[in-house]
Amino acid sequence: MRVLIVGGGTAGWMTAAALSRLLPKKSVHIRLVESQQIGTVGVGEATVPHIRFFNARLGLNEADFMARTGATFKLGIEFRNWSRHGDSYIHPFGAFGKDIHGVPFHHHWVRAHRQGGNHSFQDYSLPIIAAREGKFAHPSDDPSQPLSTYSYAYQFDAGLYAAYLREFAEARGVERTEGKIVDISHNGETGFAESVTLENGEQIEADLFIDCSGFRGLLIGRAPDTAYEPWTHWLPCDRAFAVPCATAGPLYPYTRATAHEAGWFWRIPLQHRVGNGHVYSSEFCSDEKARDDLLGQLESAPLADPIQLKFTTGKRRRQWSGNVVAIGLSSGFLEPLESTSIHLIQLAIGYLVDLFPDEEFNPAHEAEFNRIMALEYERIRDFLILHYHATERDDTPFWNYCRSMKIPDSLAYKMELFRQRGVVAPYREGMFLDASWLAVYIGQNFIPRNHDPAANRLDLAEMAGQLAGLRSEYSQAAAGMPSQEAFMRGIGAMASASVTR
Repeated sequence: MRVLIVGGGTAGWMTAAALSRLLPKKSVHIRLVESQQIGTVGVGEATVPHIRFFNARLGLNEADFMARTGATFKLGIEFRNWSRHGDSYIHPFGAFGKDIHGVPFHHHWVRAHRQGGNHSFQDYSLPIIAAREGKFAHPSDDPSQPLSTYSYAYQFDAGLYAAYLREFAEARGVERTEGKIVDISHNGETGFAESVTLENGEQIEADLFIDCSGFRGLLIGRAPDTAYEPWTHWLPCDRAFAVPCATAGPLYPYTRATAHEAGWFWRIPLQHRVGNGHVYSSEFCSDEKARDDLLGQLESAPLADPIQLKFTTGKRRRQWSGNVVAIGLSSGFLEPLESTSIHLIQLAIGYLVDLFPDEEFNPAHEAEFNRIMALEYERIRDFLILHYHATERDDTPFWNYCRSMKIPDSLAYKMELFRQRGVVAPYREGMFLDASWLAVYIGQNFIPRNHDPAANRLDLAEMAGQLAGLRSEYSQAAAGMPSQEAFMRGIGAMASASVTR
């Protein structure tokens, strides 16, 4: 089968690398067309733990990957000023506490909190304590150890990652063509795409077309029933400025999202620089003010001029249509608040590999891909909306809108379950597990009115002892971890050693 990937960047080269590694070489020929005249977005530098499994599936060496992409470790995301000015919490890649007598930990904490307990929910998460102290170590495989209670992700330069994967893919036979597409031909009977024409007149035919052309949606935009569904009434931010600066502080292993008047700032620390951005709503903030506000809060002088991005949050009604599959920004966009952009690329690639078509293009494969990707987008959407809606801020028109807006029924149901008795609505598919929802609910002061009555089996003194023991256990474990800088030096030494062998 002839596969043509339209567009490079992170989405294109992740797709090319994965297909060249995971599909039989004899039966698939992969070609990628990209144009240096067309820039890529390339500002998504923070990830979630799933990226580790993508890299491992490709067989990438962690030390080499980190050296080549300027990567740092990430234990979570810090949210500042989201519920009220001065508030701060971390959404960690790990658990809060442990079940006690079969009852989820957060019910015991809610009970203690209602009894006047003054210990933060954040005190019961090892990755949070470690992140705030600038510590990092690889998790343990021993489930009895505190270091087994978390995972981790990376913060890296997306442009360097794309270049790294391009080298990987080309070494495995992917053919790259430089050129700008000016026309697309379709079969008059089936509606399938048949070929693309480049600016120089070259025609490239293929059986399967993968659209990684970014917001333009060059191929998927011409396919039937793929109209874009906007979600701006729930996620009103529609623009961003991005700018790098030099690092002027400790190399903390977390991304930061600081709520502002009409949106939020991001801070992503890499080895060689800090990535900064301002995501905002153009309805509530002018471009000039958004740019000035971003530059005014940098920790050091900017290393380049800010670049502006304009976007509409939402997704395609169908992301696979006929023989065209959209991956990356061509399929939809959810703002980078929880670092999900690269994760959605990874998901689409994984599902495409699992449902990879034959010459007949069974419609059932297409339908399943569209079903599950729609669920993934909608569930991430709800989680992002929660951050904006579960706020007590009333200091600007933007936050008044977010606090009072009507939210999707799917999210309203989850929030009501938690409000009444601390129940985190479970589901089989979707990336954010209970701990993630708990981090945002409790971090933004959305505390349940009641707890599970089963938690009452523990008398208050015993419960207080259990909680104190967990705090001590996690604090001691964090104290024994090296700083991220020290751990990174070890990773750097490993990468150097692999090069000199």
